[in-house]
Amino acid sequence: MLNFVLCDDNKVVLDKLSKMLDSIFIQNKIDAEISLATTNPDDVITFFNNNTVNVLLLDIDLRSKISGLDLAEFARKKDKKTYIIFTSAHLEYILVAYKYKTFDFLPKPITISRLKETIDRLIEDVSSDNDNFSFINIDHKHTIINEDSIRYIKKNGMKLVFYTDTRTYEIYSSFNKISDRLPNNFVRCHKSYIANVNKITDVNINENTINFDNNSNLKCFIGPKYKNKFMEVFKDD
Repeated sequence: MLNFVLCDDNKVVLDKLSKMLDSIFIQNKIDAEISLATTNPDDVITFFNNNTVNVLLLDIDLRSKISGLDLAEFARKKDKKTYIIFTSAHLEYILVAYKYKTFDFLPKPITISRLKETIDRLIEDVSSDNDNFSFINIDHKHTIINEDSIRYIKKNGMKLVFYTDTRTYEIYSSFNKISDRLPNNFVRCHKSYIANVNKITDVNINENTINFDNNSNLKCFIGPKYKNKFMEVFKDD
């Protein structure tokens, strides 16, 4: 899931932008959410210091001692991977805005068609740029998951179920179709399971089970056909 943070000094504009984004997410089945929408730039800094921000939409003139450009400079120092999109009615800011490796500049008033165009390009960029985010696009559409949050993948009939730290995702697919999109730390351990070895907390050889969280029943199984190869990878990890 992509986390969006919005900051604009005008509450009416902020609410409208939030509603347009939510509408784009829902209509296009984009796995994203607005984690913070605020008129206070200090809130952005506090949130950024404690959370991962994937996309930052900033008004430039925030009528504060902290401008949108200041927030962009702060964000770039904290995380070079964050997408920054500026919004402003002052077109003279365009050139200086791109100093911060800006993904786009949206002139105000923002239309939903112009915003959708930007979000479509962003989703395409996230899906194709393996060096930018550790995200995978699991269905060649808009369902993008942070691969670091995936514990294991289970085959359930014609569906694949992705078990992550926060929720599950279901798609109609197969292991053969998804395997080329998975990094090397995802290893087939059973005819019905692929495990993320980076998330394993314990392996019970006697019961042929893999545990991912000591405080839950979240586990998958090791099949005899895959046991030797899986254990080799797990020990080397």
